[in-house]
This record gives sequence, C-alpha cells and structure tokens, in this order.
Amino acid sequence: MSDDRLKELAEAAGLVLEWQDSEGRTQYLAPDVQRTLLPLLGFGVDTDEAVKKGLERLRCQKKPASPAQLPPLVTADQGVAVRLPCPLLPGTAYTLALENGETRHSRVGSGGDIEPVTLHGYHRLEIQGARVTLAVAPPRCYSVADASGREKPRLWGLAAQLYSLRRTGDGGFGDLQALTSFCRSAAQTGADAVAISPTHAMFVANPAHYGPYSPSSRLFHNALYCAPEQVLGEAMVSAAIQRCNLAQRLEDLENLPLIDWPGAGRTKLILLRELYEDFVASLSPDMDALREQLAEFRCKGGSMLEDHCRFEALMAAQDAHDWRQWPLDLRDPRSDVVERFARSNAHEVRYYAFLQWLASEGLSRAQVSAREAGMKVGLIADLAVGTDHGGSQTWSRKEEMLEGLSIGAPPDAFNVHGQDWGLCSFSPHGLVQSGFRSFIDMLRGNLAHAGGLRIDHILGFLRLWLVPHGKGPKQGGYVRFPLKDLLRLVALESVRHRAIVVGEDLGTVAPGFSEQLAERGIMGMNVLWFERDDDGEFLAPEQWSANAMAMTSTHDLPTVAGWWVGRDVEWRGGMGLLPESQTLEDAREERRKERVQLAHRLGLSIHLGEERFRASDFGASQVLQGCARHLGQTASPLAILPVEDALGLEEQANLPGTLTEHPNWRRRWSPEAAAMLMPEEVRHRLRTLHEARTEFERKTKNRHSRVYRS
Repeated sequence: MSDDRLKELAEAAGLVLEWQDSEGRTQYLAPDVQRTLLPLLGFGVDTDEAVKKGLERLRCQKKPASPAQLPPLVTADQGVAVRLPCPLLPGTAYTLALENGETRHSRVGSGGDIEPVTLHGYHRLEIQGARVTLAVAPPRCYSVADASGREKPRLWGLAAQLYSLRRTGDGGFGDLQALTSFCRSAAQTGADAVAISPTHAMFVANPAHYGPYSPSSRLFHNALYCAPEQVLGEAMVSAAIQRCNLAQRLEDLENLPLIDWPGAGRTKLILLRELYEDFVASLSPDMDALREQLAEFRCKGGSMLEDHCRFEALMAAQDAHDWRQWPLDLRDPRSDVVERFARSNAHEVRYYAFLQWLASEGLSRAQVSAREAGMKVGLIADLAVGTDHGGSQTWSRKEEMLEGLSIGAPPDAFNVHGQDWGLCSFSPHGLVQSGFRSFIDMLRGNLAHAGGLRIDHILGFLRLWLVPHGKGPKQGGYVRFPLKDLLRLVALESVRHRAIVVGEDLGTVAPGFSEQLAERGIMGMNVLWFERDDDGEFLAPEQWSANAMAMTSTHDLPTVAGWWVGRDVEWRGGMGLLPESQTLEDAREERRKERVQLAHRLGLSIHLGEERFRASDFGASQVLQGCARHLGQTASPLAILPVEDALGLEEQANLPGTLTEHPNWRRRWSPEAAAMLMPEEVRHRLRTLHEARTEFERKTKNRHSRVYRS
C-alpha cells in the first residue's frame, strides 16, 4: 500500500495530517502513526483492498445514493437553506413536521437544498420514506446580555470546587446542601453566578475513584453529592444515622484536614442504603408522594437512566470495577443475561435510581435558590472532556465511543512530552451515525439544573489529540470532529435551557477557532496568568477580550496567593515537573521577575533599585485586592473569581502531571459554606470586584450615551 493511498484514507477518515504547534511550527502526522490510528477509528490498512473499502464506505456516507442512507439527524441554521450531506434530486417531494405542529409539503430546490426553516428546534423531515431529525439552530447561544437584560453586562461570580464546601453533617466532603447555602451567601455579596466543579456520575461501588474529570458517565450525576436531608427531611436522616451508629464516624471524617474519599464515600453509602430501605418500607403518606416522584423520575429517564442504574448494580455485584473485565454476556447492555439480572435485582436497580433522583433534586434546589436569591445566571455546570473507559457511558453507548484511544494533548512548551489524560472520547463517526444522541443527552443532562455550562477543552469540538493505548502522547494525532454540527446543537440547547455557554479554549488553538466560538455566542476563557503581550508583560484590563469569561485562575493553575509566594514552583520543582531546561532556582528567579511585572500592572509601587524583590515586600492581601480590581475592570461580560482567590488560599485544587503525589481534589475550605464569605477581608475583596464591575458598566453606558446623543 502506497503512502499516497494511506494519506487519502487518513484525510477522508478525519486525521489531521498537518498542523501548527504551540510555537507556530508546522508538524506532520507520520505514516506509521496514521497506520496505527486508522484501525482504531474503524478503517483497515493492512491491504490495498482494505483501504479501498474504507474509502468507498466514507464516500457512501458523504454521498448517499438515496434519502434512505441519510444520517438520522442533520443540523442547519435558522433562516438558512438546509444543505443535506448530499444534494438530492431537484424536485424531490418532502414533508417537514415542525415542533410547533405545523406541517409543510414542498420539494427540493434547484440546488438540491431544502428551503430555510425560521423556527429553531428539532423537526421531522420525511423524504421518500426516509425520516430524518432536522435540528435547526438559532444564530447564537443564550448570552449574558440575555440573562441580565443589559446590552453591555458586566456580571461577576465565584468558582467553587463543590467537594471543598463544608457544612456540619456533610460527612467529610461538600454536598448539594452546602452548595445551596453557598449560592445564597454569594448572591448576598452581589455575585450573579457560581461556577462549580463537575457533578458527573462516578462509580458508586468504588468511592476511591474520585477525580471529577474522569467520570463514569457525563449523562448523570455524582450520587455521593446528594444531601438526602433536602428531600427526605432532617428527622429521617438523623434517625438513620443513629440506627447505623455513624455519628462519631461522620464527625471524624469531617474533621480530617483532607478528604478521605474511600472512607467518606463508604460511610455515606451505608447511610444512603439505610435511608433507601426506610423509603421503600415507610407507610407514611409523605413517603407515598415521594415514591410517586421517584417513579415519575424513572419514567422520564427512560432507557438511558435504566442502563446507568443496571450498570451500577452490576458493578456492585462484580469483582472488577471495569466492565471490560466482566463476563462477556454482561458487557452487552442488551443481552438476555443483563435483562434477567435486572429483573431479579429490581430492588437494587431501583436503589441507584433513588440515588440519581436525590442528586437531581439537590442540583435543582441549588439552582432555584441561586435564582431566587437574585442571581442572573446561577449555577454554571462543568462538562468534562471525556469519560473513564470502564464506565457506565462506554458500556451503555459503546457504539458512540472510541475504544483503544485516549484523549490527550500534543507536546508543547509547557509539556514537552505531550499528555495522555486516559479518557475515552466520542467517536466522530459514531456521533453522526447515532444522530448525536449521546451528545444531545449529555447537554440536556448538564443544563437541566444550571444557568450556564463550561465546556472543558472545547478545542476538541474541532479536533482531539488521541493517543493509542500502549503508546506515548507523541505517537498520537489530531482527529477532526463535526464542528458545525456540535456548535449548532450547543446553541440550540443553550437557547432552549436559557443557559450561557463558556468554552475552555486554553492550549494549542487552531487559527480562527476562537472567532468561530464568538460567532456562536460561546465565550472563551481569559485567565490572568496567560493574558500577556509578546514580551511577557501582563495586559491591561481593557486589553482583555470582550468575548471571553475573565478569571484570575483555574483548578489546574496556581491560586493568586500561591503564585505570589511561588507555591506552585516549589510543588512542580519537587515533583520533577519543570521543563527539562529549567532548574528550580531558574524557576524561582523567573517568578521573582514576574512578580515585579504583576505588581506594576496592579499599580503596586516597587523600589526597582533593589537588588532583589521579595514576595514579602507586599502582603498577599494587597495583591489579591489588586487582582480582584484588575479582573473587575476587564471588558468581559462575566468575571469569575475562584473561591481560593476570594479567601486568599495558597494551594491549588489540582496539580497536572500528578496522581497521588499531590492532594488533588481533596482540599476542604473553612468556615462553613454559609459563612465562608463573611470575614471582613473577604467581603472587602468582593466589594472591590463588585465596584470595579459596576463602575466599568457605568462608564460604558455613559460612553455609549454620549455617542448616541451626538
């Protein structure tokens, strides 16, 4: 097989053969890497005949011979002629049933297109017996301006690691009752949003698997975050704690300096199991009403919820926490063996539905509380970039996922060896062939109880760096995804849920990608540490993008106080995570210079004649205050201050490149969530941010008013 034929198949299958790296250098995908990746995407390369069949299959998908070969879902833009994957014969009759009940009968136009549809939504298109869902997207996502009712909004909010919140009785990690309290408290300070860490479903049977960005499924929620008191009442929960003799154990877990996920998770599950048995057996009329609510929740969840609950029940009954190690008959959710298991273990399956119901109710109450307290946006959910290979979503929707490949990142200046995140990705071909079923379900599940959505690594909507299992990141490559379809579906679901959308666009960004996000009304992310000019100087607030959410930091980056004292430098130096050409002393010296630059940008005076500049020359409090003001003065419609920077904490939530060496996802905050923002220093910091936002908005209004009057 020639390299030319291989290249033809690779391009047709979606491999990116040429790209610019983070330093602007052109990179090429080697033929041997193409040969490794293509079979994992479903295309054989062993023989010329295999390559020929792969090309024919792709051509058939792009140019179906008849409407019967159209994909199950086609996306389009509101008010624009609908371009199907292949031009149909002009004059072909079709029927379009709109969501509003209207039915249109028409014919394919001279260009092979369908006439424009002015109503956004999911409509049913019928052509010569073929039925296709036509997803018509609005021009843009629901925006911060829409949420606020202001033309030039300058809202602000806080970013919280949900598990870090604290309340008496939480059992050792933050839950949805603590989140509800925090939202009310944040609203009182003037915040209009609370961006939270992912609430995706983890593995109930394995609480030791707790990394929020490596979920079992992005279709459901983490059952451990539920606060059963919110639904069942304090009395029922207190009685269960006493019967199970858990009071002292729960208190001990709450007093630990770091979260003990295995211990706290197992203890909470003992309590939840006891509550479930009470819930099922109770003769109380109140429980009758709640059982009806659970039944309605299960009915609404349909087969998707049933599959997830069966998975959880199966995992609890197996020795392996990875379904790929289960007996063959259990690896297929549609097998007779799985069906018999579900029937004979109906009580267990219902238990996991009960847990999902509690979690869903808790998220709903947090969002309702945030909005009732005056927030314009409320919760901003976080959508992880992938799932665990052995989780619920890959088990139940495996035809839409990629087996044998993990999501990662190519080598860049920060990670010279590249990255392998060990996460399973959607299959670009599987998405199209399934009618984007799981993608839409995922959006709806995460937007159901939120006023916004942050999409982690949205760069993957265009292309994902995928690494073959058993290979290093350098042996990976970019695979293209159906960007236009994904952006249209995001815009459609955003408007339907009245929720803003933020795309985490940090990393190696393809030319023009940020502009495409802005056109769809998806905000990017501007982070203080990266907002610098070509000389490394920090940008003035007015130089920050008006199309991005502004932040001081993220969960993967140092806090302001930690950066100021070099805490991240010491961690990375001690873990061997510095670039190969940089010593720890070099990194310390570089940070010293950067501190001077930041201090100047924040307006903090420094005696430049001094030989050395020490972190102690300014207290972290002054720097935190300056950063809050700096953030507030940006042109972003939404500025988000991480709770760590509101409190002035030094330690970051996660240190990329580590597993157990750093206490990732285990830190807790004090005091309790309801009172955490009450200390005067914290309130002063938030007032500074609020006043900077308000002043900026007032100046903007006055400037526009003067232009209008003239």
